[in-house]
Amino acid sequence: MYDMKPYLETIDKVIAQGPYEDTWESLSRYQVPEWYRNAKFGIFIHWGIYSVPGFGSEWYSRNMYIKDSGEFKHHVETYGKHSEFGYKDFIPMFRAENFDPDEWAELFAQAGAKYVVPVAEHHDGFQMYASEISHWNAAEMGPKRDVLRELKESFGKKGLQTGLSSHRVEHWFFMGHGKEFDSDIKEPMERGDFYWPAMPEPKDHFDLFSEPMPTEEFLQDWLVRCCELVDKFRPKVVYFDWWIQHGSVKPYLRKFTAYYYNRAAEWGTDAVINYKQDGYQFGCAVPDMERGQFADVKPFFWQTDTAIALNSWGYTKNNNFRPAEDIICDLVDIVSKNGCLLLNVGPKPDGTISEEDKAVLLSIGDWLKTNGEAIYGTSVWRKYGEGPTQIVEGQFSDGIKKNFTSADFRFTTAAGNLYATALKCSEDGTYCIKTLAVQDASKEAKFHGIIKNVEALGGDDSLTWSRDAEGLHIKSSISSNSPVVFKITVD
Repeated sequence: MYDMKPYLETIDKVIAQGPYEDTWESLSRYQVPEWYRNAKFGIFIHWGIYSVPGFGSEWYSRNMYIKDSGEFKHHVETYGKHSEFGYKDFIPMFRAENFDPDEWAELFAQAGAKYVVPVAEHHDGFQMYASEISHWNAAEMGPKRDVLRELKESFGKKGLQTGLSSHRVEHWFFMGHGKEFDSDIKEPMERGDFYWPAMPEPKDHFDLFSEPMPTEEFLQDWLVRCCELVDKFRPKVVYFDWWIQHGSVKPYLRKFTAYYYNRAAEWGTDAVINYKQDGYQFGCAVPDMERGQFADVKPFFWQTDTAIALNSWGYTKNNNFRPAEDIICDLVDIVSKNGCLLLNVGPKPDGTISEEDKAVLLSIGDWLKTNGEAIYGTSVWRKYGEGPTQIVEGQFSDGIKKNFTSADFRFTTAAGNLYATALKCSEDGTYCIKTLAVQDASKEAKFHGIIKNVEALGGDDSLTWSRDAEGLHIKSSISSNSPVVFKITVD
């Protein structure tokens, strides 16, 4: 069994050397790095053992042990009894025989992404990298490749910043249902075992004081695993799932954060942590909205993480893919409100990315090649947008269809220019931006400035424009299924 004591001593030493202490007061001095604010668009990757059954979702490892669930029934019918074929028995089937990290990097670069966040360890406890802490990892089992190391090297060749995510803390309860009947998850087990600790699942995942509370041994193991990732990969982004908000985790979370921020300062690199709900004290890291977005602009920088597939973060044989045009609209909306988008793909167990995922990514990339100056490196304007279509605010709202119109605009600004993006192309080529109407400056004007020129990104020699008390009128011959961007030069 791995001896955690030396690493725990190193963690304490790094924290003691500063500049950050493991207190919210100290960590609140954190500043979001400029590269991340400018990047706007990243790729999330959920790839692991759960891609082998490819059924239900990436939570297969939990759900297959819950009686009467669809995954339970599917497992028995397809693989047999849980006592004879458990989740661990998928590992030899996870071969990644067609995995080409350079091919992935090229695809993500073509998609216009600026950073990539692979899942380093999901709730199932299988590490996608060579680890000194556990032998249950992709370098020693399954693919027998240090997946995260290979990806980091390939992403670097394409100028993509590499992050990683850890969903390890949820492993406390994730496999617990397997103890409720005759399965391969049973006592005795100890730290180092794949399924350990497999504790009872909280009735409410958002109960901050649910019991049984994680033990010191489990939380120290979590801390050491996270710090090992920092030291091995020097990630530019670390993403955490929701259960770090549990009351028992907070002291260890502060320790990890101080360690990561101090290491970044020591190495002269940047650090970003993504968190959900109120896992962190506000201002100490970057808040993330899972599968949703805000209805209005925010004074703080934030991130949406969502997936191309509506039904799963990982690969399944029946993924329900969102159209590229809908995702582009979300990207524009999010950026106009001071956010960035982390878009997930779920590769197949052989290491290939589905044709549906590729098509969506390349469509987004094509749009960004033409319109990226309205996205990358931009700042929010005096208002985020205008139009009749309202965004439903909150998590898990990405399945709600947004029927944008050509009167729905989003604004960004960069290099002295204003960008107005129509979220739907006008059928007759006419647009009216009411915010930019000629207005009386003695009253509460939305905009009282001089517009020198209006052009469509991508080019439109026939474009004409005029301005009156109703708004800025634009006539354009552009025809597109995706948002249309107008670059407005002001004096």
